[in-house]
Amino acid sequence: MRFDLDMPAWKWPFYIMRHPFEGFEDLRWKKAYNMKVAMVIVALFFIVSVCDQLMTGFPFNTSYVKIFNIVPIVIQSIVLFFTWVVGNWALCTLFDGEGTMKNICVNSAYALVPYIIGKVVNIILSNCLIKSEGAFLTFVSYITIAWSAMLLISGMRTVHQYSIPKTLLFMLITLLAMVVIIILLVLLVSLFQQVYLFVYSIYTELLYRFSNLEPTALILIFIGVIVLIAAAVIAGYTAFEKAKLKKEMKKLNS
Repeated sequence: MRFDLDMPAWKWPFYIMRHPFEGFEDLRWKKAYNMKVAMVIVALFFIVSVCDQLMTGFPFNTSYVKIFNIVPIVIQSIVLFFTWVVGNWALCTLFDGEGTMKNICVNSAYALVPYIIGKVVNIILSNCLIKSEGAFLTFVSYITIAWSAMLLISGMRTVHQYSIPKTLLFMLITLLAMVVIIILLVLLVSLFQQVYLFVYSIYTELLYRFSNLEPTALILIFIGVIVLIAAAVIAGYTAFEKAKLKKEMKKLNS
């Protein structure tokens, strides 16, 4: 090796940023994957995304809103990152990919470093430049995004030991998998919301019907109703399974 690879964990992202093709190979060879450093980078990714909306100079801030909402930023940074990790791991595990979820997470996080640095530089420049000099911000954005994209391709190729065409193919498929995962998450959240509204409506009805009872007694009645509903659902499912099993036994006997 031409470089001293016995370096602290926090230096690896900068080493990989300078050596995009051999850096991930060295990381894999040394087995120097560090989740703590990766999580710090993801946290910085989120913080920089927040600062991009709040601290970008007014002439260049296209996302100005009167009321700041952090939820979209969480989705655009943290949720999308982990959706990428889960989607890539789930797909590549089925197609002979060698990367574990930890390795994919670390490589993906390390690939974000140029993008984060570019965002910080742009935030600073946006408060120093005038509108006509916005080409400098565009240049920095394109360079750092391309740099991070190159690191991500190199990291996914190394972690799964794929060829470049196969890596690009599965990265595109991962993007489709991310869409599916997000749709399922939205449906799941909607389902939990409906369950919450159902339970809350029961609680409100009991509160109205038995408004003269003590709060403790009301809570016990509420818990009892929930337990009865759960017991009814379980009993119905058990009866259905027994009926299904009887039909299968009759088919076998005949």
